[in-house]
Amino acid sequence: MKEEIIISGRNLPYIDPVLNIWHWQIPLYLFVGGMAAALIFFSAYFYIRGRGDELKTSVQIAPILAPFVIVIGLIALLLDLRHPAYFWQLYTTIRLDSPMSWGAWTLGVIMPLSVIWPLTYLKEIKEYFSNSGKKVKGLIQWVENMVNSIKYLRLTIEWFTKYRYQMAWVNAVLAIILGVYTGILLSAFNARPLWNTSILGPLFLVSGLSTGAAVIMWMSRSTKERMIFSRIDLLLIAVEIFFIVHLFMGFLASGAVQIEAAQLFLGGEYTAIFWAGVVMVGLVIPAILETMELYGYHIPISIPALLILIGGLLFRFIMVEAGQVTRYLY
Repeated sequence: MKEEIIISGRNLPYIDPVLNIWHWQIPLYLFVGGMAAALIFFSAYFYIRGRGDELKTSVQIAPILAPFVIVIGLIALLLDLRHPAYFWQLYTTIRLDSPMSWGAWTLGVIMPLSVIWPLTYLKEIKEYFSNSGKKVKGLIQWVENMVNSIKYLRLTIEWFTKYRYQMAWVNAVLAIILGVYTGILLSAFNARPLWNTSILGPLFLVSGLSTGAAVIMWMSRSTKERMIFSRIDLLLIAVEIFFIVHLFMGFLASGAVQIEAAQLFLGGEYTAIFWAGVVMVGLVIPAILETMELYGYHIPISIPALLILIGGLLFRFIMVEAGQVTRYLY
């Protein structure tokens, strides 16, 4: 009897998806991108609601971090590129069907706005850090002197201060796009069953908003503001858990490859780290601690805030790594 060996599947590097083609740079970028989107969104949203003086940390102070966080993400992206010197070519065209194009242009617009927004609050920022160390006060004074000494920069900041309400609307829209984009960047890869779901965009947006809320809680000196963001974060955690449950429900109701992707987290190699690290440490325990705080128990706000940040970062590392393990054979 003549035997024939039939081989299914193929492996053409840089044509077919390749295992571990994305490393730590991408999950780090997704994490800081979601956090920056949240900081920008909350500052814009509460300013539009007319609560800028009530929630000073979220509107005036926390947005200082946004441009620095975005720069960290951009550096991570550059480190991941095979030809970093040609990144500018993303800005020579607009492709509406490309998530990469959407992300590049959104970052290109939101980056300068994230710098301008805190500069419109230089006076308030200076008062906030008035009791800080000499280096911090000296840095703020240097920025203020630079703005005042450059005529066109000063006029630009004055113009944006005058139209801050309109800028807030632009920031809010761009922040939502950026937050959703961090998930769509993955879901656009049809060849990876774990990523190929429309729920990743909303899930990453909500997760990013939760990390941003955690940062604001940690930075705020106002008990009232911390309580407000604790309630917001509890709602976001509930929505995030809802999305995670429905993510796996959708996989289990789909084809064989989606079921195999779900099984990585339901008894497979990522089960323990996902449910213990992301869900318990990053979501359930912070929710319990924040609820206890709302009911009068004194819980250092740094504990739930830090756990949320750890959980959010771990979630993105796991999703990027596990997504590259799942594949179609054809």
